[in-house]
Amino acid sequence: EYLDNITAIGPRTVGSPENEVLAVNYLLEQIRGIARESTDAHKISVDIQRPTGSFSIDFLGGFTSYYANITNVIVKLEPRSGAEHAVLSNCHFDSVPNTPGASDDAVSCAVMLEILNTLSKSSESLQHAVIFLFNGAEENILQASHGFITQHEWAKSIRAFINLEAAGVGGKELVFQTGPENPWLVQAYVLAAKHPFASVVAQEIFQSGIIPADTDFRIYRDFGNVPGIDLAFIENGYIYHTKYDTSDRILTDSIQRAGDNILAVLKYLATSEKLAKSFEYRHGNVVFFDILGLFVLAYPARIGTIMNYITAAIAFIYLSKKVLHSKTRAVHNLKKLLTAFGLTLTSWVCTLVAVLIVAVFVSVIGRALSWYTHFYVSVSLYGSAAAAKLILVHMLAKKFFYKNMNEQYLGDIFFDASLMIWSIALAVMTQMGLCSAFICTLWVAFPLLTKLMIHKEFHQKGATMKFIVMYMLGMFVPYLYMLYLSWTVFEMFTPVMGRSGSEIPPDMVLAGFIVLFTMILSSYFVNFIYLVKSTKTTLVTLTTVFVVTLILVCSGIFFPYSSDAANPKPKRVFLQHTSRRFHDLGGNVVKSDSGIWINGFDYNGISHITPHIPEINDTIRTPCEEQAPFCGLPWILPVHFMFRLVKNWYLPAPEILPRSPIQFKVLSKELMSLNSVRLSFEVSGPSHMSLYVRPHEGSALSSWSLGDGTPVASIGGDYFVFYSHGLQAAPWHFWVELTAPEKHSDGIVSLAIAAHYFFGEDQKSPQLYALLERFPNWTFSSGWSCTYDLFVF
Repeated sequence: EYLDNITAIGPRTVGSPENEVLAVNYLLEQIRGIARESTDAHKISVDIQRPTGSFSIDFLGGFTSYYANITNVIVKLEPRSGAEHAVLSNCHFDSVPNTPGASDDAVSCAVMLEILNTLSKSSESLQHAVIFLFNGAEENILQASHGFITQHEWAKSIRAFINLEAAGVGGKELVFQTGPENPWLVQAYVLAAKHPFASVVAQEIFQSGIIPADTDFRIYRDFGNVPGIDLAFIENGYIYHTKYDTSDRILTDSIQRAGDNILAVLKYLATSEKLAKSFEYRHGNVVFFDILGLFVLAYPARIGTIMNYITAAIAFIYLSKKVLHSKTRAVHNLKKLLTAFGLTLTSWVCTLVAVLIVAVFVSVIGRALSWYTHFYVSVSLYGSAAAAKLILVHMLAKKFFYKNMNEQYLGDIFFDASLMIWSIALAVMTQMGLCSAFICTLWVAFPLLTKLMIHKEFHQKGATMKFIVMYMLGMFVPYLYMLYLSWTVFEMFTPVMGRSGSEIPPDMVLAGFIVLFTMILSSYFVNFIYLVKSTKTTLVTLTTVFVVTLILVCSGIFFPYSSDAANPKPKRVFLQHTSRRFHDLGGNVVKSDSGIWINGFDYNGISHITPHIPEINDTIRTPCEEQAPFCGLPWILPVHFMFRLVKNWYLPAPEILPRSPIQFKVLSKELMSLNSVRLSFEVSGPSHMSLYVRPHEGSALSSWSLGDGTPVASIGGDYFVFYSHGLQAAPWHFWVELTAPEKHSDGIVSLAIAAHYFFGEDQKSPQLYALLERFPNWTFSSGWSCTYDLFVF
């Protein structure tokens, strides 16, 4: 009911009445109703916060954020006698423009309301307070959480937090970030969660920046110095941030599961003595991973380091004994081991190169993302190619390099070569401080133990069946876990390829992942190529599957996108009806134009859309205004490095005339010193604006009134400021200070401001409406109007 009612409000963009009034009023109504029915054991306090602030962040290449009068709804549930310490539970009720935001993040707010309801009706008093933050500006790149943790009085009492997020729609909620350096928090999750799903691998992948996303976890960690747990729904990311993210697509089971877990963990933390002294328990990272969702294994990273090194050492001792078994043949044995080691690595390199060549070919002929709707296509194409190439390399080595050699000896030596590779990988990853090294431990410990148990069977020709059965049983744990992990990785990454921009070839990324998992899963089965008489049948079968799939992919039979009502997998397209004006140093307009700027959010650009809308073609490529920051284009966020201009389109269209146009004023120009000038500005406009700054050659932006006062440049050297405000806000005042050693006839800085109209009467022009209607039903086309003005000072 909570979820249905929140999403029924519609898109909840920051600054809109839907977000600032309707959603807030609904939350307050429910919270007050819960408070009226709470037991005497608890005290419930409610506060509405509307903070203003600024900060810089290195996300998306680095930019600065400024917010004014945004909204937070905050509830504190505490013992009747009060509490000194608190645990925070965070969700956000705002959504990206043009989407209902059921999974991201209305469902989390619905879960939090129900948890508040459950806890408030309990007669059992809590030891600590639980603060529920219904955050009203997360999609504006984490602004509301910053306003809360840096400005609200209650923030001072918070010792830990749980952040509820989404990267998909429903399914299991994955713990993908913890800490930093608070193993007791992971232990709390391990002990309390009823349906655990957690992975330190996901944490290290996410924190590497490979996935172009971030959460409020970063704000609480970096600006509040508070440890926490980050959870997110990860299934069906195809419809994340689209119009299809509706409440009916989130199963009740998913909501119940998340509620069970989060309620249990919050209750555990709110009654834990460790919460009050959380900083005393900060001692290093923790290795954690769930076993098929049944339970979680977690242990301090320093213990993991010791275990890893011991495991690697035992493996190296075993390999050394094998080499030195016969002192007279030690050099010969070492040479054979290193040859097998080199051949295994060579087979991996050859496989990776061959499969990536196929991926490049598929991309070049315009068949990228053929597997986006049909994942099995990627396995049939790249998986079969990888397996076939691996087998082929070892078949050729067996036939020409190891001719007439004992099969059992070869199987033994290639097993040892794989063990050596995994042992080296284990030592290297442990040395790098990666908690994910536990995977290598599994791939060293279990195979080595298996080898020691069935050592005799390796050398008995008559024990083939017994050997295979025992071998498979010994390898069961690492293989089962790797299959489980690969499912999680592909569940997360495959949909991301549809929104990762035009710069990254998705087929190469997915092919790389498939080759990686093929190499891992085949590492201890390569020796079977040398043990069996022939692998020709397997090779021919895999090659046939590959060739047939490649022909079908090249023919275009696998259309990347789907409009299936039950399981849509749309192409994302963003359209901005833009009017641009470029001013010279005297303030005169030297150039102006209007058009609909079109961005396809995946590698395929607009190639599939041109047949439906012929005027969107190569003749309207977006030109780059070299003299302007960010090519003179109204980016809402600094994601220019993810998109090539050759994959942007600018369709000429009439000028737009917003009913609420932007007001931009120069308040003053002050000479601060002989070579330093301060420019002060006042801006009034819609709830979302972008500021772009480019110092001219010889000039430098030395300071400004934003963030901590130190300007943060984006990739490419320009400066980007993201601005937003709530329902009402005073004019935005800011200043920039530049140094220029000498006078410049063409000015010292170019400054541009873009106004984005995400809702209301100015959002869509008649031309934009008409164009959006023509897009095929397998697209999610999100459109809005904006203006862009460039000035030189």
